[in-house]
Parts: sequence; structure tokens; C-alpha cells
Amino acid sequence: MIPHNCSYDEVLKQFQVNSDSGLSAEDASNRLAQYGLNKLEEGKRKSNLQRFGEQFADVMIIILLIAAAISFTVAWYEGKGFFEPFLILLVVVLNAIIGVVQEGKAEKALDALKDLSAPHARVIRDGKEMVIEAFSLVPGDIISLNAGDYVPADARIIRSASLKSEESALTGESVPSEKDGEALSDASASLGDRINMVYSGCSITSGTARAVVVSTGMNTEMGKIARLLDAEGDTRTPLQHKLAEMGKYIGFMAVGICVIIFIIGLVYGMNVMEIFMIAVALAVSAIPEGLPAIVTIVLAVGVQRMVKKNAIIRKLPAVETLGSASVICSDKTGTLTQNQMTLVKAFDAASETIEDISTANSPVIKKLLKYATLCSDGTVEFEDGRECHIGDPTETSIVMAAYKNGLTKADLNRLYPRQAELPFDSERKLMSTVNIIDGKNIVIVKGAIDVLAGRCIAGNVEAGRKHAEELSRQALRILAVAWKEIDTIPAILTSEELENGLTFMGLVGMIDPPRPEAREAVAVCRKAGIKPVMITGDHVVTAAAIAKDLGILLDGDDAINGTELLDMTDAELKARVPSVSVYARVSPEDKIRIVRAWQGHGAVVSMTGDGVNDAPALKAADIGCAMGITGTDVAKGASDMILTDDNFATIVDAVHQGRGIYDNIKKTVGFLLGTNIGEVLTVFVAMLVWQASPLLAVHLLWINLVTDSLPAIALGMEPVEKDVMERKPRPKGENIFAHGYGIRILLQGTMFAMLTLTGFLIAWQSTGDITSGRTMAFIVLAVSQVIHAFNMRSDHSLFATGIFTNPYLNGAALISFSLISIIVLVPSVTNAFSLTQLPVPMYILALGLALVPVVVLELSKAFGLVRHQHQ
Repeated sequence: MIPHNCSYDEVLKQFQVNSDSGLSAEDASNRLAQYGLNKLEEGKRKSNLQRFGEQFADVMIIILLIAAAISFTVAWYEGKGFFEPFLILLVVVLNAIIGVVQEGKAEKALDALKDLSAPHARVIRDGKEMVIEAFSLVPGDIISLNAGDYVPADARIIRSASLKSEESALTGESVPSEKDGEALSDASASLGDRINMVYSGCSITSGTARAVVVSTGMNTEMGKIARLLDAEGDTRTPLQHKLAEMGKYIGFMAVGICVIIFIIGLVYGMNVMEIFMIAVALAVSAIPEGLPAIVTIVLAVGVQRMVKKNAIIRKLPAVETLGSASVICSDKTGTLTQNQMTLVKAFDAASETIEDISTANSPVIKKLLKYATLCSDGTVEFEDGRECHIGDPTETSIVMAAYKNGLTKADLNRLYPRQAELPFDSERKLMSTVNIIDGKNIVIVKGAIDVLAGRCIAGNVEAGRKHAEELSRQALRILAVAWKEIDTIPAILTSEELENGLTFMGLVGMIDPPRPEAREAVAVCRKAGIKPVMITGDHVVTAAAIAKDLGILLDGDDAINGTELLDMTDAELKARVPSVSVYARVSPEDKIRIVRAWQGHGAVVSMTGDGVNDAPALKAADIGCAMGITGTDVAKGASDMILTDDNFATIVDAVHQGRGIYDNIKKTVGFLLGTNIGEVLTVFVAMLVWQASPLLAVHLLWINLVTDSLPAIALGMEPVEKDVMERKPRPKGENIFAHGYGIRILLQGTMFAMLTLTGFLIAWQSTGDITSGRTMAFIVLAVSQVIHAFNMRSDHSLFATGIFTNPYLNGAALISFSLISIIVLVPSVTNAFSLTQLPVPMYILALGLALVPVVVLELSKAFGLVRHQHQ
């Protein structure tokens, strides 16, 4: 049985219940045992200890632990303290704690979903109306609903009066849905079109109803969303994939280096412990143990920047993911639009005048607005300069348009008091009032043009029909206004008497308007190679019109509704999805299908939304963006990012920041690996050629800990480059070393090795002292790495970017140079590091060799050998 496709008599028969007496206490108890409590189930929760343990499954973390063990071994052997190994372990533990905290926040989604359930329900049992705990409801219960109530379970309406339900949490529609228990809906009708049903978690905005419960708990539409949300696993970000992949390569390389160096040492008869220490030091050098911490710092800096841009990041890696987004699937209501009905057009039939609503409309349009406002129950109040719309959004839009023209609802009600009224009814599709205007009893009627036109005997009705069609094509919601004068007010008000023999007055047209900044944001997205897609619960005509206005729906693009989508297989949807820009009247399951269809094309998909209905798709997407103001707690809990101003344009700023942050991470990785490769090659080549190491374990460890880490962190704070939004998005499976970046890193590492070995050989041969050679090698390698951090700031010339425009890097370089100077110039410290003092010309030569990378990189940039790959 499909409740919305059956008469309520059939539904009552199916559940074996009488609508007047309801279930007996015994029946209710038996059904409660059969169906279970009317509440959402909780999935099995992980303990904090389990979450903490899972943080150590990452390859880079495992490598860090190995590095810590090696570092402990080195520190124990040399007896120089355990500062570095403790620092590495501190980084590991902090990373794990951050991961546990971030994951714990995600579970709030289901908790928030549970909070949407009504705590109590009015139910008829044993012929009596009573209030019970909502979790005790069972299928077949007869419930009573009034304005202001939350619907406690999915129910088929038996009878109703002027009933409207606010269902935006499920459907995305900003206007309350009119309900009618007598109507039948198609079996395939979407949620928004099932006018004979009310749904759990939604609210009653007006009217009364009696309904029979058809689904409870996890079988409700809200429950289905909860199940989808619980089943949808967290998506790993591209950054996590790339770092994990890189960690594996580094791990294999580190082990291989240890083995090769150890074998070389044994072949040449070197001291076993000396070989072991060099091999261990090289292994630690090969592993960029600061990388996870530095990446976390870079992402945290990005998070702080994005907070200033009204975006809150719930999961750190999501920053980078948004930067690589190639598709943004956006909800319409409240995201691309203002989620507030606004009167934008008015048509006066007598003068055939059509005007945009302003603060100074013509007298005939003002009269039309006055009459329409008098025939409205909605009000607009102002609190601290902020509009507060109370009542039906279509009516409050009329009241606000009148207010803009100096006609306040309070003044109009005082000047033209209402004497009688016929409330809006979904069958009549009309509302009528009787007001005293200029001493006369004036009947004002507003409603659907197709109904009202047939009740008019005067006025230019044909012109009204023509303009109504024209305004409807612009996605406006149209209301017609008519009037007549009566001598006396009937004792019994009837539609036949009040709502016939009318004079057609005109039309008002309203819309939930696009956000002013959304159009520009969409244009920037397209320039950045990102495809915007609108997914909404609204009607396809309205959605398509707004999408065209915003630039989302272009010539050749398709707009389809949920019924068409339902008829498509997943394979058909995947084939068609690149050409569809608008999806209307869709369900939560549809949204997930759309996201996955795009992901099937290798796209990095961002999903924005604010309703409960958006939550499963927010979680399924590569990155989910929830609205902070209008967004439900469920949507926020399922998201990776929250937009605090509910502004689509903020997404563009977030993409801008995300791309910049990815660039900074890539620069950091390139810098660390380039310098580490330089260290490894330096020792490896020297061992092969001279059976001697130009750098001792203490030198390698110090350079790795201080000279590498400080500039690397500062690189992560580099300002976002100006041309970042002029590049195409990165492909989802693209390796961080793609487009020759890995070769560049290897060549840069080779350059460091050549320069270091050159300095080592010159000083060793000039003095005949290997300690002098090691001192020279230490200076060249340490200084060149700090200077190289400036080269890595941009693929554009360092001089065009500005040498001193990153104050963090300036500070890091100053600290690193100061520490290097202390080590090589203060005798006691120099001796402690097994180095020696050099002649002044040697220091000058070392600085000259350290500056070579600047010359090489600047020439490479000038000749186009180094450039962005996504332009």
C-alpha cells in the first residue's frame, strides 16, 4: 500500500482503525512491540580509545614512529639527550588527539536529527483524545494536529481545515505546502507533491487536521535520511590519499638507503657502529618527520584565514579538498536564493500598468498593494533594524512591498478595519475579507488567477491572464486581487455570496530572489573551471528560471525533475550528468545519486545545503558545505565546512583559499623532499667515491630538525597567489608529483648535493682536514636550504613576488641563519658539533655556493621551465 496514492478510507481499513475512536490501549501496546519505539536508532559508536588507535593506521604516522625509534637509538648511543625523539612523539600524539576531536563532532548529526522529533503527540485512543510521549506512537494511531505543532510521525490526512505544513527540511521548498486529505497523489509523486501527507520532523504552520499514522521511527522519511546518513562512510580527501601514497614511497626509500649504505660500509671495511649511525641518520633524513605536523599547521592557518571569510572548517583536510573541487552541487533555497519570498512585480488591470516594486510605485499600484495587504494575515516586524516575517511568506512579501511604499499593516488595519473574513482554503484557493473603506463595505478577494478570473464580472480579466502567464514564465508566484462593494455583511459568510460578481483589480508576483552576490560567484566558479549545479526541491520551471538568471543554466544545458531522474538507471544518469545543470523536485536519495554520478567521472564534488534533506548528500560528497544561519544542526553535523553567512559567494572565497593552501602544502612538500634528497645524495655519493661521510649524524639531524622545519612552516603561511582562480581544477586522481614536479624536486635535491660535495671537497683538499670539509659542507647545505625556501614561494620570479612579502619566512630565515652562525662561529658550540673554524675566504665561498639555487631557479622560471600546470 502506498498511503499517498490511496484514499484515507483504504488506509484506515489497512490499519484496522476507526478514525473517531482510534486504537485501543491493547492494540497500541501490541503494535508497539511489533514496530518498536517511534524514535531514530543510533548506530554503534566508537569509543575515544578506538578512535585514538585508528589515528595510528596512517602510513606517515607509522613512519614517524619508526623515525622516533631510530632517533631514540641515535640519542642513546651519542648520549646527547632525547629532545628530538620526544618532539616527534609529541607531534604524533597531538595529531591523534586532533583527529579524535574532529571525528567526535561528526556524530552530532544523528543527535541533531533526533532533536527534530516532536516530544509529545495528541492521539485518540479508546475514543478519547490524550497527550502521550511521541515515541509511543504506532502505525494506525489517530493524531490531531494544530498550527504550531511538530508532526510526530508520517501520517495520512483524514480531514483538515486550511492546513499548511512547513516541509523545507525535507523538500527544500521555502513556502509552506498546502494540504488536502481528500486529494490523491501519484504513486511516484515526490515528497513535495504529496499533498495528502504530513511528515515527521516538519511543522504545521496553519490550520488543523486529523490524520492516521502510517510510519514511525526509522521507517519515516526522516528515518530514511537518518539511515542514509549513518550508512554513508566518511570520504577520504585527495590530500590524505596523496600523503599516504608519498609516505609509502618515503618508507621504502628510507629502508633501501639504510641497507645500501650499510653494505657499502661493510664492503669498504668501515667501523660497524659508525656505518650504523650514518645509515640511521640518513634514514631519519630521508623521512620528513615534520611533514604531518607542518601540513596540520598549514591547514590550521588556512582555517583561521577562512574564519575571517565566514567559513568554519570542521575537518582540517577539507580545506584542500574544496580547493580541488570541480563540481559544486548547490541547494537553491537559502543558498543561492535569500530564502525569503519577495514581491517584485505588480499589475494594475484598469490602467494595464505593470511595475517593479520599489519605494515609490504609482498610485494605482499602491492601491493594489493596500487592498492585497488588507486581505492578508501575515505581518512584518522590525527588531534592531532586522526584518522579522511572521506568517505565510507570500503574504508577508505583500505586506513588505506595501511597507516600502509607506503603507504599514498596522495603519491600514486601523484606517480600514476588517469586519469579516473567509480564511484561505486549499479547495477554493481563495481568501476574502470585508473591510470598511471610505465608509463602505468592501469585499477584497485574493487567490489563484485561474479560480478568481471566473468569478469576476468586471475588469480586464483577459489582460490579467496574459500577464499572469508572462510573469509565471519568469518563475514568479502569482496572486490575483479582486473586489466588490456590498450593502450589508451577511450573517453567515459563504463563498458563493462573497466571492462572486467581483471586479478584477490586478496581480502581484513574488519570488524567492537570488542572492545579489551569487551571480558573480557563479561566474568566478566557471572561470575557475568549476561547474555549478543546482539541486532543489522546488518546481523545475522556477528552478530553471533562477538558474538562468544566475548563469548556472546555459544554452545546451538540461533541467530535469525528480520523476525523470527516477526513471534513469545509475548508468544512464552517469552518462547524462555532465549536461544537466538543474535538478528539481528531488529526494535525498536522488541527491546522493547525483553526487556519485559526478564522482564516477572523477570529479571532486562539493555539495552545499541547509536542510535535513541535504545531510546524506553532504556526507557522501568529497566536501559538504552547510549553511550556518538557516542550516539545520543535522546538515551542519554531516558537513565538512559551515558557511556562517549562508552566502554562496563565500564558497568562492573558500575555493580560493583552498587552492592557495594546497599550493602551500605542495611547496612545503617540495621543499622538504628536495632538501632531504640533497642530504641523502650528499652522503650516498661521498660514501661511494671517498668512503667517507661529509656530514655526521648530528649534523643531519640538526639540519632536519631546525633548518628544514622553520622555513617549511613559514612556507605554509605564504599568501595565496593572485592567479590561483585562473587555473583549472586538479583531476581527482592526480599525484602530488604530477606534471614533472617530482623530477623538479629530484633535480633540486641533486643540485644541493653537488653544491655540498663541491664545498666539502674544496675545503678538505685545501686544508687536508676532513673536519674542515665537513664544516664547509654543513654551511653550504644548511644555508642553501634556507635560501631555497624563498625560491619555493612561487613559480613566478622571486623578485616579482617580492623577496620580503612573507614576514613569517623572513623571521624563520633570520632564526635559522642566527643558529647556523652560532654553530659555525662560536668555538665551544662548533667543537660540540664536531666542526671547526674556517678561514674567512672559505666562509665567503660557502655563501657563494649557497646562493647558486637562486640563480638556477630564477633562470628556470624566466625560460618557462617552471610554471603552473593548470592554466
